Order: sequence, then C-alpha cells, then structure tokens
Amino acid sequence: MNDHYNVLFLCTGNSARSIMAEAIMNYKGRANFTAYSAGSHPSGAVRPEAIAQLEGAHLPTDGLRSKSWDEFAKSDAPKLDFVFTVCDNAAKEVCPFWPGQPQTAHWGVPDPAAFRGTEEEIKRAYRDAFMTLERRISLFLCLPLASIDKMAIKKEIDKIGQQ
Repeated sequence: MNDHYNVLFLCTGNSARSIMAEAIMNYKGRANFTAYSAGSHPSGAVRPEAIAQLEGAHLPTDGLRSKSWDEFAKSDAPKLDFVFTVCDNAAKEVCPFWPGQPQTAHWGVPDPAAFRGTEEEIKRAYRDAFMTLERRISLFLCLPLASIDKMAIKKEIDKIGQQ
C-alpha cells in the first residue's frame, strides 16, 4: 500500500452522514488521508444539523458541499483507495466503476436527516451518527495499512462496519 490514501464516503443525499465522515477523516487522518464525500442523488445542500454537530466537535466545515458521485468517476478525479457506503440505500445501488478498484465496504449508519422528533431528539440522532462514524474512522485509522495485504484490509474494514 502507499503512505497517503484517498477515501470516498458515499450516501444517497450527501447531506449528513457522508459529510460528517468526510470532515472527521480529514481531521483525524490528515497526515495520511484525504477524504471526500458524495451521493448517488445529492440533495444539493448540507444539513445545518450536521454542520452544527461538526462545529460542536470543533471540526472544520469549510468547503463541505453536497455533490454527486459522478465527480469521482471521471478520469481527472482523485485516485480512490477506499470507498465506504454509510447508508443502506447507497449500499443497494450499483456504484460507478472506480478506476484502480479501491477497497470497498458498507458502514451503515441510521439516517439522522430522516429522523422525526423533538429538537433534542433530532440533535441526539445527529450526535449518535457522528459518534458511530467517529468510532469507525478511529478504528480504521489504527489499521496497519502499509503492512497488511488487500484481503486482510478488506476483512478488517468490513468488521469495523459491523461495530
């Protein structure tokens, strides 16, 4: 493997979970990782609750935007090393061909944008999604990527998605 990796987090709307994952990975993994996010049917806007959750965790939010996964399937797109789906809808869709055949895994997280309840319950849904993503990304960053083979990496990232 290499010493710098590009990671793409996919979801349907690219408005909350994948956006939070992008911000978390870019902050926690900044020495060795560059993260991106996209959606199969992007909403066109980042949820303010997701931004509030990131700001509450003191993570940068500059440049975060809802975008299509088509941007990452183009020939001039960054070469992807890892692609993670973070919602059930995206996991069931046919993903575009990713040049270089990156490692893929499904890390399903309940959609806080779909949650209905009181303001406090909605905040809790975003906090829970953030904490799940933060924990999985932290575990992923502990993997000795440079010293394990692709099959072992695939097995480990699938395990992380079950936690």
